[in-house]
Amino acid sequence: MKKSNTLLFLASQRRRLRSSETALIGLAVLVGLCAGLMTLALAGAAHLLQNILYGVGIDRLSALSSISPARLLALPIGGGLLAALGYFVRARTRAPVDVVEANALHGGVIPIKDSLLVSAQTLLSNGAGASVGLEAAYAQMGGGVASVMGQWLRLRRNDLRVLVGAGAGAAVGAAFGAPLTGAFYAFEIVIGAYTPAAIAPVAAACLTAAVTIRASGMPAYLIALPSAHAITTLDYFLYAALGLVCAVLGIALMRAVTTIELWVRQSSIPDLVRPVLGGFLLIPIAWISPQALSAGHGALHLDLTEQVTLGFLVTIFLLKMAASAVSLGFGFRGGLFFASLFLGSLAGQIYAALISLVPGAPSVDPTDAALVGMAAMAVAVVGGPMTMSLLVLEATHDFALTGTAITAALCASALAREKFGFSFSTWRLHTRGETIRSARDIGWVRTLTAGRMMRREPPTADDWITISEFRRRFPLGSVSRVVLTNREGAYAGLVQTPAAYTVTDDLDSPIRTLATLTDSALRPEEDVAHVMTMFEELEADDLAVLDDSGRVLGTVSEKYVRRRYSGEIEKALKDIYGEG
Repeated sequence: MKKSNTLLFLASQRRRLRSSETALIGLAVLVGLCAGLMTLALAGAAHLLQNILYGVGIDRLSALSSISPARLLALPIGGGLLAALGYFVRARTRAPVDVVEANALHGGVIPIKDSLLVSAQTLLSNGAGASVGLEAAYAQMGGGVASVMGQWLRLRRNDLRVLVGAGAGAAVGAAFGAPLTGAFYAFEIVIGAYTPAAIAPVAAACLTAAVTIRASGMPAYLIALPSAHAITTLDYFLYAALGLVCAVLGIALMRAVTTIELWVRQSSIPDLVRPVLGGFLLIPIAWISPQALSAGHGALHLDLTEQVTLGFLVTIFLLKMAASAVSLGFGFRGGLFFASLFLGSLAGQIYAALISLVPGAPSVDPTDAALVGMAAMAVAVVGGPMTMSLLVLEATHDFALTGTAITAALCASALAREKFGFSFSTWRLHTRGETIRSARDIGWVRTLTAGRMMRREPPTADDWITISEFRRRFPLGSVSRVVLTNREGAYAGLVQTPAAYTVTDDLDSPIRTLATLTDSALRPEEDVAHVMTMFEELEADDLAVLDDSGRVLGTVSEKYVRRRYSGEIEKALKDIYGEG
């Protein structure tokens, strides 16, 4: 009896969460707390691993002035451990689902095993010193825990997507000590839209995670100097140009990572050897400068607070580009979030230094340029113009500088979308055959298939009967079209019933002489987008749906498909705005 009462109570709480916006906000607060705690745990574990391997104390790995050759062997050793982990999960038949893919294609559903695997791989890669950040692990665990909670509570599809976005954004916001940044990360990158229904849950989760981090005493992820330079109208044009430069550099970085990755996949290098080989290739880069290792937190702080030469900046920029491309191309796991911020700060400082060499050119403050470059480069690679602009605001508390950061970010975003079309996360999915460009929910398109929309048991006839026999069986006005089958029972085309009544002679001819679309049909698994494309290309009103053997399962009409498609779009929009 006690167990039965408990189940009834849990069921009532699930119903309450499904119907109450306040209850969803309360759940988001719990998700934010979990995201903050997991961010603390992952950051602490990565630092502990780097302390063991490299002797890193309170500083960051990339802030070290040098590393002994013996300790640099941690790179290939870490690659070997990563390869061993990959070997134990080789039985997987698919790549792990990340938060962007989950919200775009799977309605927010993330298997917990996927979250644990991605986080473990990212933690091992970063801890071993590979040039990748932990943001992928933070977002994955924050979104993964939110997904598990939402699935257990049987939340509606859109509520689950919002909760996953809130969890991922809370984790990123916690890492940077910047709740606004986390909130817009959720909106722009994980949910794919700003929606009234999502504002309160996302904000609650991000604020809770940020408070959790601050209560723990963990220092802010990003330490930057506030701007002391007055912003003029000319600065907007100069920083807009910087945004365009960063877009080109960001595209080059994404292309480099993908080129190396595709080359490695197509090569004869065994899977178990690739991360090890990548680790050895990173050793000479790290030998020149440790700033190329890990995500680059310590290096970014050093380069912003110390006077460095133009040659040094260019060297570090090229080394970091190469290290990031090699790390990801050879199988280390992680993201380019912080790497793009670091590269953007270097690009901004290089930009300011080059302008100062031009006689009569206006002066550009190197610190301001570094901060604006961070936002612009990160937007080109990761996406989210407001996310990165608000990161500048929360780091500097300078609204004037944030205005120029928004300008540069929008310029970078426009050029990157025009010439490349993807953020790094969606580009990686594109190389696996997916077509998504953002986290906007298109999963329902894939579930709305020809098999679900077809009319079963359509009127059929043998293709060898005569036209006169066809007329006898199907009087004019009885049905609009008939499916023909051959002697083996396979599909042989469609006949529009009125067409049989336009024949005035040779009524003894086989009805197949009037058949159309004999070589065009649909499979039951094909989605509504493909179905509509087929109708458009064939200029058809009806299409048959066939199984693998060519036998008829049913038919679909263009009119019905378009009505269903419009209805689903309307339903999706209502869900987005909380009116569903």
